[in-house]
Amino acid sequence: MKKIGQWDVEDEQFWESTGKQVAYRNLWISIPNLLCGFAIWLYWGMLAKFIQKIHFANPELFNFTFLNDGQPYEEKAYRALMFTLPAVAGLAGATLRIPNSFMIAICGGRNVKFMTTVLLILPAVGAGFALQNPDTPFLSLVVLAALSGVGGGAFASSMSNISFFFPKRMQGLSLGLNAGLGNAGVSVMQFLLPWVITFGLFGAIGGDPYDIGGGKQMWVQNAGLVWVPVLIFLAVAAFLGMNNLPQHKCGPTPKAVGKYLWLMLLGYIGVAVGVVLLIAPWGGFPTLLKIFVVLVIAVLVTLSAMRYLTPKETKENLVHQFAIFRNKHNWIMTWIYTMTFGSFIGYANAFPKLIDDVFGVIRFDAAGNELAQAIANPNAPVSSNYIWIGAGVGALIRPLGGWMSDKWGGARVTHWDTIIMIFATIGAGYFVAQASVSAEPDGYFVPFLLLFILLFATTGIGNGSTFRMIPIIFSKEQAGPVLGWTSAIAAYGAFLIPKIFATQIKAGTPQYALYGFAAYYLSCLVLNWWFYARKNAEIPC
Repeated sequence: MKKIGQWDVEDEQFWESTGKQVAYRNLWISIPNLLCGFAIWLYWGMLAKFIQKIHFANPELFNFTFLNDGQPYEEKAYRALMFTLPAVAGLAGATLRIPNSFMIAICGGRNVKFMTTVLLILPAVGAGFALQNPDTPFLSLVVLAALSGVGGGAFASSMSNISFFFPKRMQGLSLGLNAGLGNAGVSVMQFLLPWVITFGLFGAIGGDPYDIGGGKQMWVQNAGLVWVPVLIFLAVAAFLGMNNLPQHKCGPTPKAVGKYLWLMLLGYIGVAVGVVLLIAPWGGFPTLLKIFVVLVIAVLVTLSAMRYLTPKETKENLVHQFAIFRNKHNWIMTWIYTMTFGSFIGYANAFPKLIDDVFGVIRFDAAGNELAQAIANPNAPVSSNYIWIGAGVGALIRPLGGWMSDKWGGARVTHWDTIIMIFATIGAGYFVAQASVSAEPDGYFVPFLLLFILLFATTGIGNGSTFRMIPIIFSKEQAGPVLGWTSAIAAYGAFLIPKIFATQIKAGTPQYALYGFAAYYLSCLVLNWWFYARKNAEIPC
């Protein structure tokens, strides 16, 4: 790829003669790379669902006793345990977004996209072989889930990278396309995997199937292996077709790759600390509070490692970018953006199991009495027919949010979008509450599904509108790091939401999780209105 000597997309003549072609080529290669990153990062929500189904069909398979005194888990506890896998992947992906937020200026866009795609091959291959053995230790799956976090971390560097390629007037649409179609990896994965596990796609390499009853078989290992050939192709495309920009002093490719791997290693220090704290018992410490403490510690450890364990040249670049932490609007936009992307990625991660856990079992009889033992709902919705819809709607509608914000203003779009989010979340919580105590929970599934699709749509529009606000609020030098940082913290939704749902499902009150999210959305509504949307706001945008 020819080296670029200058780059000024705000110069109309340069944009038309040179910049546009280069920018769109990088965007079209970036999108499928990011799509696969999201797919592998978030497929642990699906894998947990598949493993759970295999185990309940034959309790001897995947019969984990992890941190349970060598004893098998009872039904509710096993369901809660399986939420650990998507939560670990969410924690890892969000934590790795922190170094990725600052990586483009240090390592170069092409180098970063190539390396993240290469590293994604490891958890894909690992899951493909580990899941062929039903005696695989739960801890091995935890490690593989953590390795999948590379796909989540890639979002921060990808968005920061694309923001440099397009002029300000096109930031909403270009970032919306990259993020929206990249986010669609969740929906593509949720649509693909229920089909690809139904036959021996890889022959002898793919191993033997599992019997799940009713004469049906499942090749759960295909869910990992299917991504390997695609990732190899995309890694080559990124290396040959993408560009490093001249304002990013990344140096020769081997040196840039070395800096990338070092920063990723520092990120994994934070991941390791967070995962250990997450799975270790804390005695009687409140579970929900523990989840937030783990998050804060993972962030602080990662930032400290980046600040004090990097070479002098890299450290100087990082310190310059760390200036965003002295800007109050960085923290305000982090809080608001987490509402949109954090909700999208968290709900997408938890949605497959949430449907099964709420509508797939009956815990009360027709008289309203709780059953001694939960039973499978014979009329349960086939979740694989629906789980991909919400994430697909949320991802594909995101560019619309960017376009609407280019036209009417990001703060205004965010304001009305948040109002709808609040009501949709409360409504979904109401139908979850009704289903949880009903002898026929499937009767509440359709209104729940429609409200959740609406909720996913609002997270998508809000994703686009809040990302459009950032290039307006911040300078060009700060906008890239802020885009990466806000997306990093928001990605903890992939960790928080499954863990919060797990806690409330175990307690028998999953609706409380949704009511709590609605209260948080209300706080975002107030902040956005005060600082950006009201008349005479501090920074109208």
